Amino acid sequence: MSKQMSHLDDIPSTPGKFKMEKSPYIHNKLRWHSSLAKLTFWSFIFLGMILIFFFRSPSSNPLPQDPSRRSLRTYNWGGSAWEKRVRTSARVRSRNGISVLVTGAAGFVGTHVSAALKRRGDGVLGLDNFNDYYDPSLKRARQALLERSGVFIVEGDINDSALLKKLFEVVAFTHVMHLAAQAGVRYAMENPGSYVHSNIAGLVSLLEVCKSANPQPAIVWASSSSVYGLNTKVPFSEQDRTDQPASLYAATKKAGEEIAHTYNHIYGLSLTGLRFFTVYGPWGRPDMAYFFFTRDILKGKSIPIFEAANHGTVARDFTYIDDIVKGCLAALDTAGKSTGSGGKKKGPAQLRVYNLGNTSPVPVSDLVSILERLLKVNAKRNIMTLPRNGDVQFTHANISLAQKELGYKPSTDLQTGLKKFVRWYLSYYPGGKKAAG
Repeated sequence: MSKQMSHLDDIPSTPGKFKMEKSPYIHNKLRWHSSLAKLTFWSFIFLGMILIFFFRSPSSNPLPQDPSRRSLRTYNWGGSAWEKRVRTSARVRSRNGISVLVTGAAGFVGTHVSAALKRRGDGVLGLDNFNDYYDPSLKRARQALLERSGVFIVEGDINDSALLKKLFEVVAFTHVMHLAAQAGVRYAMENPGSYVHSNIAGLVSLLEVCKSANPQPAIVWASSSSVYGLNTKVPFSEQDRTDQPASLYAATKKAGEEIAHTYNHIYGLSLTGLRFFTVYGPWGRPDMAYFFFTRDILKGKSIPIFEAANHGTVARDFTYIDDIVKGCLAALDTAGKSTGSGGKKKGPAQLRVYNLGNTSPVPVSDLVSILERLLKVNAKRNIMTLPRNGDVQFTHANISLAQKELGYKPSTDLQTGLKKFVRWYLSYYPGGKKAAG
């Protein structure tokens, strides 16, 4: 800054030949005072900007007026009692167990994965910001469920690097199961910033801390079947093109896969991406069709049944949560070690991506028919044209790679899975009358 200001001071205020009318001594003295004043002014401005930057950090300055950054509110963490809870939750209790940080632990998949890991004796620590994308009370109920099994969920944001660093100081995690994300295809049209904040900036924030951890953890993270976008070749396989996203959500997940490649290449992080295909089941997300169809059928409301152009069928590769959990645990168990140390790569590290689906796409209209039978209520169907809001006509997973390398074998058909979901729904929302998001 001082060099720049000195250079600017040497330029005449008007073009043409510079004429000295006062003595060189007086002129130089005036110039020196002018430069000093400017330097002092800009130094204060620069210092002020630094102070503003630090005092507006995620952990200390919430920004509720910006919905894309609403999760950056103040969280209380730290202290000896807090650290004790963290260590206790993350303590491995089985002979060959692993210690896992699960981000998005109060989410649908995160809750089920955390519970499964804890049941088999692994150390599990959750992290979640409990945002209000959907009813936070459902997330709190999941939190209570996990706490009863001994899993502590730290309330905080994945963009809070100070918190992440502290967690790795307290616990030497062997693995990270990164499930925290802004989900949903259509919501991206309302709040695009939240997708960049969580799915891109949040992933980078986590990987930055992981790369510097010693030892570096192996990381398994949730990508999405949405990355296949406008592909017409079915079933979707991992080698297919993924450069035609149909939604911002899909684009951020695709960006995540490229970011994972970068951190694997530069820092030696072991990274496994899992492309989930339409996960459903108990404790699910209220924004998913099977969930709000159930709610609205019970309330006597009409439900939208989308069809493609020329009355084309809209179908999804619905995958039951227990099958997804098995795939997640298999990915953790087969993950190779990261090869970096102190932020420097020591050798090539594992980089993988797998489809986790059911391989049996079902028309959405058939999903509704199954729900009608289970609920013993006829649905009021409102047939509509599939809107251009990011939804695609069909999804269909080729899972041969996951079968071969993870031993992944889904075993729950849609009829069986929905029966379990409906049983849970009617117990959690008695009579279907309780609001569901």
